[in-house]
Amino acid sequence: MTVKNAFYAQSGGVTAVINASACGVIETARQHSDKIGTVYAGQNGIIGALLENLIDTSKVSAEDVAALRHTPSGAFGSCRYKMKSLEKNKREYDRLIEVFKAHNIGYFFYNGGGDSADTCLKVSQLADAMGFPIQAIHVPKTVDNDLPVTDNCPGFGSVAKYIAVSTREASYDVASMCATSTKIFVIEVMGRHAGWIAAAGGLAADANNDIPIVILFPEVEFNQEKFLATVDAKVKKHGYCTIVVSEGCHYPDGTFLAEQGTRDSFGHAQLGGAAPVVANMIKDALGYKFHWAVADYLQRAARHLASKSDVEQAYALGKAAVELALEGKNSVMPAVIRDSNNPYTWHIGSGELKDIANVEKMMPMDYITEDGYGITDACREYLQPLIEGEDYPPYENGMPKYVTLKHELLPKKLPAFEL
Repeated sequence: MTVKNAFYAQSGGVTAVINASACGVIETARQHSDKIGTVYAGQNGIIGALLENLIDTSKVSAEDVAALRHTPSGAFGSCRYKMKSLEKNKREYDRLIEVFKAHNIGYFFYNGGGDSADTCLKVSQLADAMGFPIQAIHVPKTVDNDLPVTDNCPGFGSVAKYIAVSTREASYDVASMCATSTKIFVIEVMGRHAGWIAAAGGLAADANNDIPIVILFPEVEFNQEKFLATVDAKVKKHGYCTIVVSEGCHYPDGTFLAEQGTRDSFGHAQLGGAAPVVANMIKDALGYKFHWAVADYLQRAARHLASKSDVEQAYALGKAAVELALEGKNSVMPAVIRDSNNPYTWHIGSGELKDIANVEKMMPMDYITEDGYGITDACREYLQPLIEGEDYPPYENGMPKYVTLKHELLPKKLPAFEL
């Protein structure tokens, strides 16, 4: 078997555990140096391949590679860049082949969400379409938890843990003040179309924590009158109410509560500000004093509160991606397959990218309570194992100790390329 080098890149919004997948890829590739030469990481995702900005990970010490497992964000830089089809932009695919040939790259590992799966699928088709052999394996990652085939996505479990903990802690705060002050706390979480993260807020309440929580899911059309009546009833009963609102919460006509009227590079409506919209709606209608917060990057960067199962799965999926490539697989994604809830057991399987790219996995409606504002027991049984276990990073001087890699780029062999 001819030894080929590998290309690895991170794409889309980063997470608390995406570097754990990078660690799994690099460490496993190093264990098979007779088949995989050097792993070159793309600086800022697929853009690194197009611009021939390749980071030589062989220059990274084993200690620093291992430290990636407990370091949040994207160690090699990420991007939001969706490649068009081969028919619409052959120029970029020609460039990829030039770069891959110049650096003897035969393996392509792309670590990201749905759009990244689409890019990986397109790259996997280069062999047939352009006569260039390359094995493309997608490494799943998305806090939105909306990839099909896999039971859950690396990054989600840690975000879910952060939101569940934050919702509980903030609720305790509001409960202590509600007699004479704040009665409403609103926390806005990520989730454009799928309400998995919002659902995690429901874990804050349990048999020992009677917390009044209202969840606003993207899957449930927003009914203002019903919502206000529900909040008012909870305040009258408990003295306060906590609202977890997904950024993708929308009115029946499809308009997002948080829509800004602008769009991102993928054509998605840019969102932000559902929490103040909801809080002021309550203030205007009911007169209750409020506080609100937007979890934003905090929820996906919180490695100090990462779920142990999430870290383990992120690493395992990076490792499995390399093993699938060594088995000769192409156009596939390793996936988490759940065996049981209690005790929580799982194994690694795989799925075809043609069944994964551009497909969003929404929350099942039987995970949402009949009134549309809470999670069912079935949802709780699904979510609970994903937030369990602690995997604290090492600390130094009271702060988590993370690794920052020096990006040592390979010398360029090709002419410059403009995106």
